[in-house]
Amino acid sequence: MLDQVVEWLALRPGAVIADGTLGGGGHARAIAERVGPAGLVIGLDRDPAAIEAAARNLAGLPVRLAQANFCDLPEVLEQIDVPAVDGALLDLGISSDQLADPERGFSFSADGPLDLRFDPTEGEPAKRLINRLSAEHLANLIYEYGEERYSRRVARAIVERRHEHPIETAAELAELVRRCVPRSPHERIDPATRTFQALRIAVNDELKSLEIALRRIPDWLRPGGRLAVISFHSLEDRRVKEAFRRDDRWQVLTPKPLRPNEDETERNSRARSAKLRVAARK
Repeated sequence: MLDQVVEWLALRPGAVIADGTLGGGGHARAIAERVGPAGLVIGLDRDPAAIEAAARNLAGLPVRLAQANFCDLPEVLEQIDVPAVDGALLDLGISSDQLADPERGFSFSADGPLDLRFDPTEGEPAKRLINRLSAEHLANLIYEYGEERYSRRVARAIVERRHEHPIETAAELAELVRRCVPRSPHERIDPATRTFQALRIAVNDELKSLEIALRRIPDWLRPGGRLAVISFHSLEDRRVKEAFRRDDRWQVLTPKPLRPNEDETERNSRARSAKLRVAARK
């Protein structure tokens, strides 16, 4: 949703914008080109590979990079002596580069390790999580974070399989989940999607990071500055919607979420579930 983000952030030359989810750097590049040499884009990402790639791909543009969680944006701004920003972007979820890396476990067909961490040096990989939790805890996690109706069936299958041998790869887990979850002929998404979403949210503590960021970012936005958030599932979108509506510091600019146009969804199937919400600091 690049064009909508650029439009709704109301970019101007000289503006200072924080991109809290740098990813492949596409949004950061477009924003940097519009704020120009007098402006600045502060790019954050938890993934060290994303920071390394962005350092190469965004060379020559007014961009400063930091490997950090977006909920830690205030600390990053303090470190680089930036008192406030004119806008901020959070593009939640996983990037195309992460999906393409078989060693990260984000792709269902990956034969590499089932990791799912944004920062591979921090926290517990998903393969360790699913091989130690009880069936009850696994089912609750998959239901709460993946909204998977068949969570108990999936959890029992995981526990039964690990009695034979530990589950190590994304491909093995995806195959197991597909056997447990019925698929409607009209359903587009892979049956393993919700389970993988749940595990990814859990190992990265994504919802807690989002809640913290939504509380902290307004204090670092100049009056009139805008926050744009792209979410990909209801757990994220619900938190963004409620934060924008309940926090008196925000003026909601998008009463209903914006959706990608048909051309974008045809080019990128992942965009089908994207929702963009924007609010301005009062």
